[in-house]
Amino acid sequence: MNATRWTSGNELELLENGEQFFPRVFDAIANARQEVVLETFILFEDKVGLALHEALLTAAKRGVQIDVTIDGFGSPDLSDRFIGSLCEAGVRVHVFDPGLRIWKWRTNMLRRMHRKIVVVDAEVAFIGGINYSADHLMDFGPQAKQDYSVRIRGPLVGDIHRFVHAMLAEGLRHQQGVRRWFRHRPMMRQRARALPPVGDAQAMLVTRDNTRHTNDIERYYRLAIRAAREHVTIANAYFFPGYRLIRELRRAAQRGVQVRLILQGEPDMPIVKVAARMLYHHLVRGGVEVYEYCERPLHGKVAVVDDRWATVGSSNLDPLSLALNLEANVLIHDQAFNRTLRARLDHLVDNACQQIDRDTIGEPSGWQLLRSYVVFHVLRRYPGWLGGLPRHNPKLVPALETDGLVEACPAPAREAAP
Repeated sequence: MNATRWTSGNELELLENGEQFFPRVFDAIANARQEVVLETFILFEDKVGLALHEALLTAAKRGVQIDVTIDGFGSPDLSDRFIGSLCEAGVRVHVFDPGLRIWKWRTNMLRRMHRKIVVVDAEVAFIGGINYSADHLMDFGPQAKQDYSVRIRGPLVGDIHRFVHAMLAEGLRHQQGVRRWFRHRPMMRQRARALPPVGDAQAMLVTRDNTRHTNDIERYYRLAIRAAREHVTIANAYFFPGYRLIRELRRAAQRGVQVRLILQGEPDMPIVKVAARMLYHHLVRGGVEVYEYCERPLHGKVAVVDDRWATVGSSNLDPLSLALNLEANVLIHDQAFNRTLRARLDHLVDNACQQIDRDTIGEPSGWQLLRSYVVFHVLRRYPGWLGGLPRHNPKLVPALETDGLVEACPAPAREAAP
């Protein structure tokens, strides 16, 4: 299921970094009355993960129905005690496509569940790029990540609520005894009620999967850039998009639109900078302004166009997010929100970025020209190549059935009534 429809009457709040995001999420869970559904790529057993753990335990013990989905690759090292105490309290913990390890190496790297979504009582939702780990807090030090999320109230929450439950049902449908389990899930059978307008924003949930919605997020990026008249600002952690998106960026710049890319200057993975820099000559020669954020690692996945269109979500602009992972972004038509987002991105450019211009990159050597030619043709064709990789229908597995957790979470907890 993918909503792919604009809804009016929403209220959206930009949340920057863990200092703003975590308190809002934990407060929403603390005030939950009926249900919490949470999806995340990374959940670590550090001070942030433990704070989330405590918030979920407290809510579950007062009767709130809770479903937590973590990715088998992104969250591989949670202890039996961590998972077991959640299960014993009635929290249903699902692992997306857990994989075997070979000499401690994780083998399930492709087609990950990369979404970061929270829905509480079908009334408030959060979507963005922030995981549950301490490296999203400033006190983590120089490697603390710069990132964004959005808090949503209004009719769009109903679409997000239906989506997360549809994904739970789809992921679990192959599990033995799943129908028996669903009999104990009254909230799942209820249709999300129509929520009244609470604001002026139009917004849309857009997701990426490996079946019906393989390129929706990238397509909406391209449409927005094509319609731009004044400015485009994209801040994206992992930038190696398809040829068509790069072409739209260059075309926009060549018709007089200010096009700015904010990319990683201090990446958490060195290969990220190497890949992005292969594109710099092509982008800068086409009139695109390229900035490297040098204060700390950039983890954001946001964009704003003409103060009329914006997106915040989990999707990077790289092969994994655009052609393999399961992703979720929210698109926003709201002048006030978009101006706030643009102001925050302007702050990065003015205070923490280095511009990559013609003088910085110099004249390309013969090797650089050859490399750019090869990269250009790879970008034209990689979506098709990656789309041909095996689609093994990854499924959700209750945490108690993954290696090392069978004894930590006894079977009756799986059927605990909300």
